[in-house]
Amino acid sequence: MTIDQSLPAGKARRLGIRDAGRPRFVILFCMVWLALVLLVAAGADHLAPFSYTEQSLLNRLKPPAFWGGDPKYLLGTDGLGRDVLSRLIYATRMSVVIAIVGSMIGATFGTLLGFCAAHFRGLVEDVVMIFVDFQASMPFFIIALAVLAFFGNNFELFLVVVGLYGWEVYARLTRGLVLQANGHGYAFAIRTLGVHPARIYMRHILPNILSVLIVQLTLNFPELILIETSLSFLGLGIQPPQTSLGLMLGEGRNYLATAWWTGVPAGIVIFLTTLSISLVGDWLRDKLDPTLKSAEM
Repeated sequence: MTIDQSLPAGKARRLGIRDAGRPRFVILFCMVWLALVLLVAAGADHLAPFSYTEQSLLNRLKPPAFWGGDPKYLLGTDGLGRDVLSRLIYATRMSVVIAIVGSMIGATFGTLLGFCAAHFRGLVEDVVMIFVDFQASMPFFIIALAVLAFFGNNFELFLVVVGLYGWEVYARLTRGLVLQANGHGYAFAIRTLGVHPARIYMRHILPNILSVLIVQLTLNFPELILIETSLSFLGLGIQPPQTSLGLMLGEGRNYLATAWWTGVPAGIVIFLTTLSISLVGDWLRDKLDPTLKSAEM
């Protein structure tokens, strides 16, 4: 019989054997990796050994230093002689910025619509929920492709398109949480005192549902990275001379058989980052969800 089967979840966690169903070193590794990614994104200008646009055709497709290449290029060079490590650092920053800003756009837009639906009810709620159902029933990737192909690709439009991914989840979640909170005694008591509804929502209800929204934000974050990666891989995302993880992966696909280092590092960063955010978000959900806490006791 294994340790997980022989001990209840709560006791195993108190003994330090497991944490939310996962070994603690896995969660620790994910947190360290995410901290490293944020550090690289914040300090890209200081960490990159070269400019990510600097080309040198005499040094094209140089292998990494550990693969017998020039020690000056730790991860080698790409088909235009650009330093892969420098491009990877700047690509990480670009993808992280897009995912963060996009997550905030979707979360803010969806949360506001959820509050409006729960407050006004009636026709407003019906209209909001119709749009929610419409968005949920349509493949977002197809919509993004159509919008970018029809209106042309620029960074601002791309950021808005990516930001609107998943807003319907926040709207539906916020509406349900606000309706539930409105039925609680504290909200009713404050309302009877004549407090303005906006103050009730912002000062009392929002802080009580914020933990759930934060968990949803962490679950939505890796999906935005993959959306950006997929669109950039297809040539409808970030455009040269800028760079992103998806663009690096797309540019390196032609060299996978001869110069794997041009695309594989970006793929590894995408994989580890999305996996880490998913595991940490799941761990946060287990930590912050009061129903799961009560089930363990």
